[in-house]
Amino acid sequence: MSLPEYPDFALHRSDTGVLTVRLHADGGPAVLSERNHRDFPRLLRDIAEDRDNRVLVITGTGDRFMTEMRMVGERQSHQPAQWDEIYWEGRQVLRTYADLPMPVVAAINGPATIHSEWVLLADITIAADTAAFQDSSHLSGGVVPGDGVHVVWEELLGVNRARYAALTEQRIDAADALRLGMVNEVLPPADVLPRALELAEQLAARPTLLLRLTPLALRQRLAARLDAGTTLGMALEGLTVADFPYRP
Repeated sequence: MSLPEYPDFALHRSDTGVLTVRLHADGGPAVLSERNHRDFPRLLRDIAEDRDNRVLVITGTGDRFMTEMRMVGERQSHQPAQWDEIYWEGRQVLRTYADLPMPVVAAINGPATIHSEWVLLADITIAADTAAFQDSSHLSGGVVPGDGVHVVWEELLGVNRARYAALTEQRIDAADALRLGMVNEVLPPADVLPRALELAEQLAARPTLLLRLTPLALRQRLAARLDAGTTLGMALEGLTVADFPYRP
């Protein structure tokens, strides 16, 4: 399967309907950019609408999922009209993700310190033992962490741990992530994607309607929390963006 209009996402679908989406930047590890922030919700909608996609596997490239960002385009002028675009994309990527009519398996190939929720939202999470999780961009950038990471981490860690992690920019390594319930399995890096694909193929063998409807039943609480949490959260984030340059 090839969608050339999404240059930061490499796609491959098996004969059994397992679609692997690999984030990258020019063939190397993924970097958050205006383009992939804009394209990810569009890609997820296209995936959802194609009934030949039975299971989604999401992964990164190289030794990390995503640890860098280059948001340097015109929209970074932080005017309300520009923020409205980012607000829309940020909400849509998580709403569409939560509504995907298929199981999602994450093969977390290394550290995810930018938009870790993009992999932690998956129904099954397989992490490399080199992985680590952190929200490294919001507090350091002087903005409220309101784009969904606050909801996902709270759901996974509990209220007190999530608040501590946000306010201290805590970095959680793979072993602790497993102990805390953030991920389901931790394996050597070379084994992560094969294990994710193994589980995806097992799921793909299930009846079609079961595959499409079971994830929606299992994600009801998370979908509702993301909807409410990003509506206010991204508005609050936008207020701090509008206050740039950041002054303590």
